[in-house]
Amino acid sequence: MAQSGYIFTPYTDPDQTPFERLFDIFSELITHTSGDVDEALDWLAILDKEYNLTTPEYTLDDFIEDLKKKGYLREEILPDGNEALSITAKTERALRKNAMAQIFGNIRKSGRGNHSTKKSGQGEELTGDFRDFQFGDTFENIALTESLKNAQINNGVADFQLHEKDLVVQDTHHQSQMSTVLMIDISHSMILYGEDRITPAKKVAMALAEFITSTYPKDTIDIIVFGNDAWPIQIKDLPYLNVGPYHTNTVAGLELAMDILRRKRNTNKQILMITDGKPSCLRLPDGQYYKNSNGLDQYIVEKCYTVAAQARKLHIPITTFMIAQDPYLQAFVDEFTKSNNGKAFFTGLQGLGEMIFHDYQTNRKKRLN
Repeated sequence: MAQSGYIFTPYTDPDQTPFERLFDIFSELITHTSGDVDEALDWLAILDKEYNLTTPEYTLDDFIEDLKKKGYLREEILPDGNEALSITAKTERALRKNAMAQIFGNIRKSGRGNHSTKKSGQGEELTGDFRDFQFGDTFENIALTESLKNAQINNGVADFQLHEKDLVVQDTHHQSQMSTVLMIDISHSMILYGEDRITPAKKVAMALAEFITSTYPKDTIDIIVFGNDAWPIQIKDLPYLNVGPYHTNTVAGLELAMDILRRKRNTNKQILMITDGKPSCLRLPDGQYYKNSNGLDQYIVEKCYTVAAQARKLHIPITTFMIAQDPYLQAFVDEFTKSNNGKAFFTGLQGLGEMIFHDYQTNRKKRLN
């Protein structure tokens, strides 16, 4: 009797070209190397030797040439006269789109750029209720059947007339805009203990930035990084983001975030903060730094609570995504959250992006103030 069985092999997408398969891997590597093309290609060559990623018909050199021809890489002349490869704006956009597909790909996107709230008003999302017509309502929202019925009741069938007082409209949720500041901790602890925490954080930032700009173009997103100090970065700079030999000046980051949001005209404002460590640094009025990495310094901690309370008075909620799970740090974040009346998520790196996405989606459905 003949025996039959199954042979299992690694899955390969039949619709992907050799370039597309290699580009997926290259995108991951260029994110890990913070935009260092030479290092990413070196890693790709190592992976190619181990896993036979290329073939005699399509080599690694062919892939590099295609990257140049398709506009993903450009050659630059360095100050010393040598040539070097660097990624282009097209690659930066591709990295953001890939990050969004990875992190948010299983979550159905919706909306046209406005945030639905629980308050009725002019918008696109129907509440299921009717209300009297008001000046400024669009004709598309007029409930014809209900309006005609009102006209018959008010004026009779024999002398049928339709007046403004007969008109009713389908009520919609008021829609608003959202201004978000995303804070990313780039202190040295983000790469300590053999765990790369900065790469997932920056991939989440790329995904969120791409999602907001493509799905809710009326919203704004600003990204700031904080170590000993805090400074804003452009969305296009995210692939190059790296940690430094910094302490964690949470106060500087929050103060900069609030300064940015004060200038926004949107009513709905929020701060999302990704951090893995305790606050350990302050910049004093004389310009000197006060640093203490041993436990929780009460002076620094109290400053954090004060700034959180200031944000609360400005109706700016802070959502903290705490990667570290040390009990004493959780206690600090709990108290910090109470000071702001915000939210905190204690999480590892797994699922960080989906948590941030759901939090953003939740906030966009209500007025934050």
